[in-house]
Amino acid sequence: MFPLRDTTRSRSVPLVNWLLIAINLVVFLCEVSLTPRQLATLTATLGLVPRRLWASPSLPQLLTVLTSMFMHGGWWHLISNVWVLFVFGDNVEDRMGHFRYLVFYLLSGVAAAFVHALVSAGSRVPTIGASGAISGVMGAYVVLFPHARILTFVPLFFLPSLMEVSALVFIGFWFISQLFNGLFSLSGALGVRTYGGVAWWAHVGGFVAGALTVRVFARRVRRVYYPRNDWW
Repeated sequence: MFPLRDTTRSRSVPLVNWLLIAINLVVFLCEVSLTPRQLATLTATLGLVPRRLWASPSLPQLLTVLTSMFMHGGWWHLISNVWVLFVFGDNVEDRMGHFRYLVFYLLSGVAAAFVHALVSAGSRVPTIGASGAISGVMGAYVVLFPHARILTFVPLFFLPSLMEVSALVFIGFWFISQLFNGLFSLSGALGVRTYGGVAWWAHVGGFVAGALTVRVFARRVRRVYYPRNDWW
C-alpha cells in the first residue's frame, strides 16, 4: 500500500516539513553529482556504521547519527521517504508548532538510529536514509489522528486500485509489517543484521519513539479538523 493523501486539513503552513523535504532533495542532488568512488567515500564517512560507532563513540561518529538522516541510496528511496513525509508531516507540525516539530523529527531519527545500531552492532555497512525519523512522524500521526482517512494506492493483481482506509489501519498495518520483518531479520535469514539491507529496526524504533513522545511535543488545541472532501 502507498499513501496518496490524507483527509486532515492543516491549519498552518508546514514550513519545517517543507524545509526537511528540501534539504533531503538538495543533498540527494549533490550525491548524484558525484562519481561512484566519491559517493562511496561520502556514504562511508557520513553514513551510520554501527560497528564503528560502538568501537569509537567519538564526536565525528556520533554526528553520523544526524548526517545519515539526510542521505539516500537511490531515487525510489528518496521519493518514497519525502512523499510519506509530505503526506503525514504537515498535520503533525501543525499540532506541535514549527520548532517543536523540528526537535521531534530529529529526536525520532536519533532514536531510530540507536535502535538500529544496537540490533546491528556488528554491522560494517553504512546506514543512510530519513525513514527512521519519518517513522516517528507516522507514529505521532496515528496517535493524534487515528480516525483520519488515507487515500491509498493498492496494487491488486497488478491492477491499480484506490482505497480509503483509516490512519489506524494503514499505519498499523505498516508498523506490523516492519516489526515482523525486523523479527525475521534477527534470525539472519535476510542477512540484515550483519551484512546490510533494510534497517527494519530503525523503522520500529523511530515509530515507537514518535508514538511515545508525541504528547510531550503536541500542543493542546481545541480546533476542529474538518475532513478534506476534494481529493485532488
